[in-house]
Amino acid sequence: MNYDNIRLDKGLYTTGKSFSAALESIDPSENYIGTELEGLDAFERQLKRFDIKVSGRNSDPIEKFFRTSDSVTLFPEYISRSVAQGIENSSILDSIVATTTKIEGLDYRSVTTEDTKKNYEPSLIAEGTFIPETKIVTKEKLVCLQKCGRLLSASYEAIRFQRLDLFTVALKQIGAGIARAQLAQAISVLIDGDGNGNSAIEVPYSGSEFTYADLINIWGALAPFNLNTLIASPDMMVKLLSLPEFRDSYKGLDFHATGKMITPLGAELFRSENVPVLTIVGFDKTCALEKVEAMPVTTEYDKLIDRQLERAAITTIAGFSKIYDNACVKMTCA
Repeated sequence: MNYDNIRLDKGLYTTGKSFSAALESIDPSENYIGTELEGLDAFERQLKRFDIKVSGRNSDPIEKFFRTSDSVTLFPEYISRSVAQGIENSSILDSIVATTTKIEGLDYRSVTTEDTKKNYEPSLIAEGTFIPETKIVTKEKLVCLQKCGRLLSASYEAIRFQRLDLFTVALKQIGAGIARAQLAQAISVLIDGDGNGNSAIEVPYSGSEFTYADLINIWGALAPFNLNTLIASPDMMVKLLSLPEFRDSYKGLDFHATGKMITPLGAELFRSENVPVLTIVGFDKTCALEKVEAMPVTTEYDKLIDRQLERAAITTIAGFSKIYDNACVKMTCA
């Protein structure tokens, strides 16, 4: 079946798969290898079919989606993709999450190891002796999944002539709001745990002023894991960047010139208002946090297709789980 004669309808949103996946199963991208359409996915080929330009100076008005009963079916997916892009562009989650698990349903129980120091120590096995065991166990409590989203409130008559390029900007800001909510949830799990008694290890604060020695203590407390990520509250970030070790012109040159954060001890550094005041969190991003996604960005397709934009919900469901309990530490300088 060629992409330009596919019948599009609401049923593609009710297959149990995403709209894009359902469309891809009807019109596989592998059929276009070696053609001018190579590199486009099934949804992008449908935009080309109806000559809908969603970006650039010559982007089309919103009403172009509504000119045929087939093309209007693409509108909810366009919104979902724009919001998802806003989430991706605005979040540091990809930089702090070790892995993302996609599930069907709302119940998920993660796994961990029996979290003792012996599990991480190198073991030499003498002839005839037992091989040391690392036991992987299921966590006692389920991962807490939360719905994040926004209601799209706009009259079709008011926005029908607006360019899609501008409308995409507004949709990306919805995604940015969802990203901030998910980041707050992720940081809460890093610090307080996921309900399985696995809050971040507290590193004692040495004195009345944060020093380079305190940073070294954070690094040491995380062993045998690697300190490759730090998230600090805004006030703690000021203290960190004010350390003499990071303040001189040579070591701070990149930050002074570009605003790119310094990487203390080789760790990537982030600032977040979701971290409690005067607190810094250090962890190994390769094994500290798991994101569990129960529902990707989803829109109420019925309302959007029927031009009822006034209260169409855009939502996603996700949660976070600790992987290795000892792979995260924190220090509060109060």
